[in-house]
Amino acid sequence: MAASEDGDGRLEEYLADPRNRTLDLTTAVARCTEALGLQHSAVYLADIQQRRLVPLTNVASPLLVDDSLAGWTYRTQSLRVEESESGGMTAWVPLVDGAERLGVLAVHSASLTPAVLRRGKALASLLAMMITSTRAYQDSFVRLTRTRPMRLPAEMLRAFLPPRTIGTAHVVSTAVLEPAYELGGDAFDHSLTETTLHATVLDAMGHNLASGLTTAVSLAASRNARRAGADLPDLVRSVDDALAQWLPDQFCTGVLAQLDLVSGVLRWCNCGHPTPLLIRDRRPDVDAMRREPEPPMGLPSRLAGLNRRTHEIALKPGDRVLMYSDGVTEARAVDGAEFGLEQFADYIIRATAAGELAPETLRRLIHSILDSSGSRLRDDATILMFEWSPPAR
Repeated sequence: MAASEDGDGRLEEYLADPRNRTLDLTTAVARCTEALGLQHSAVYLADIQQRRLVPLTNVASPLLVDDSLAGWTYRTQSLRVEESESGGMTAWVPLVDGAERLGVLAVHSASLTPAVLRRGKALASLLAMMITSTRAYQDSFVRLTRTRPMRLPAEMLRAFLPPRTIGTAHVVSTAVLEPAYELGGDAFDHSLTETTLHATVLDAMGHNLASGLTTAVSLAASRNARRAGADLPDLVRSVDDALAQWLPDQFCTGVLAQLDLVSGVLRWCNCGHPTPLLIRDRRPDVDAMRREPEPPMGLPSRLAGLNRRTHEIALKPGDRVLMYSDGVTEARAVDGAEFGLEQFADYIIRATAAGELAPETLRRLIHSILDSSGSRLRDDATILMFEWSPPAR
């Protein structure tokens, strides 16, 4: 039997054995590596702020995302190869589940043949699915990817957040949210159906546990309505009703949007929130989505008795839309200078021109804001960006 066939058969046996379904990830990695006939492999997960790649076991040291070959693999989602310090070669393979970057996989071998690289990629795909399926209930993942304690409001909000990045071959939506350990009232949401991308950015009044509760209720109400098939105005009204009933002293601003993946028609409702920014042909169009905003969601809207208005624009292939909270544009550098919308847009445009992946653009952008402000933001800073690239007709 050929070596490749032997490896394929052993992996098939591993996957078919029901006793392997409840293995801890460290053991599963070792057994899958062996089943594929690989010499050795190691999983590195990105920390919550995407600054470090932390090994799953303590046999190695964390690696910097911005200053390592492993980090280059994470940033570009592409294979990289180097000589190993202990002899042989190491292949760094991206760990990606769908569109979500999880970390990297190091595959060590005496020589990196096409068969070894192919099996390394197969192992990375398998492990990415394992990590996603287990991290929701295994605190070991959470501890591994945090560098300091998290405040209660942030803990509550993060339990509601979807993956940072979702997408298909023709649309990607990605988001970042800071300060990672001290969130107050900001959140984002995005989801996909066969025909529609749903995207939301929320900012509740205040910066405490009540703010977090307001955002949590708003997220739950919008998802509940969305999953019941509600149209956009009804979806927004469901948030109004939920806040008015359960938290009548609180309100929440936000932008809720729906993108038709076939036609590129974007519909949105702006409830007292900063105007989304359209970037087209590498230029910002600050007025393209500027409309008179609706009142914030909650009791004020209910008392006003207004019907929620939605707006519409036709996107062109390659357009990027940015939804953000005012904590982004109002962030200040150490010298007191405000980050501002112009600098914000310019950063995105330069990254687009350089061919940078959307998730990497936002990772570097939020780090630029944090580093220039001495890692102290005046308010939560949330950015959600989506890009539409339909198939050529």
